[in-house]
Amino acid sequence: MTFTNQITAVATCRTPYKQKFGIPRQPGLVKARGYVELEGHVNHLDAVRGIEQYSHLWLLFCFHENLAQGWKTTVRPPRLGGNEKLGVFATRSTFRPNGIGQSVVKLHGVVQRKGKVCLEISGMDLVDGTPIIDIKPYIPFSDSIEGAVGGMAQEAPKLISVEFSDLADEQINTYSKQEAYTDLAVLICGVLGQDPRPAYKKAKDDPKLYQVALYDLDIFWRMAVDGDDREYIQVLELKPGKCG
Repeated sequence: MTFTNQITAVATCRTPYKQKFGIPRQPGLVKARGYVELEGHVNHLDAVRGIEQYSHLWLLFCFHENLAQGWKTTVRPPRLGGNEKLGVFATRSTFRPNGIGQSVVKLHGVVQRKGKVCLEISGMDLVDGTPIIDIKPYIPFSDSIEGAVGGMAQEAPKLISVEFSDLADEQINTYSKQEAYTDLAVLICGVLGQDPRPAYKKAKDDPKLYQVALYDLDIFWRMAVDGDDREYIQVLELKPGKCG
């Protein structure tokens, strides 16, 4: 069946995540704040009248950065170490036939920014600039199913410890004095604590220096091991980024 109606974005999501690497793999894992900016003919307060009675929203969006790569019938979920294949419809892979995803986010209120009606949200797992194709209220009695089975993702991923070098700690203290970076340390710990590395990197010693773009900053970090053979993530320094 082919549909002739063209789907267009109704909004754009603004988030601290400037690149795909480091974005939480599911919504709600990191309490980062962002905005959903209404676009075009729906950029009107009437379109969101009454929405503040809901604590959470469903965002239907487009995996716009993956569309050119096409889709796959089977994928290798990171949860399974990247070694086992599952059908695309048995996962939340970004490589889907129609490139459509959905996320539940917390709603904090309706504001107007730069001439646009915006929904202030948190807990999103979306790269900055993601096109939103629909917004729906989260209904607890029907959307939360008691006793539901989550397959390979029944529980939230375990977090790894994140520590800051003296330089990084000093830089964060400086940036945190600016309103835009108030929760910078919490955001960094939330993002890196999930260990965003590819699954195959986690099974061996990894000396690589990594970089994650948050807001307009590049965060440089590496894996480290303490005297008790405890593995942790060490944030080395922050630099002005190229993605802002």
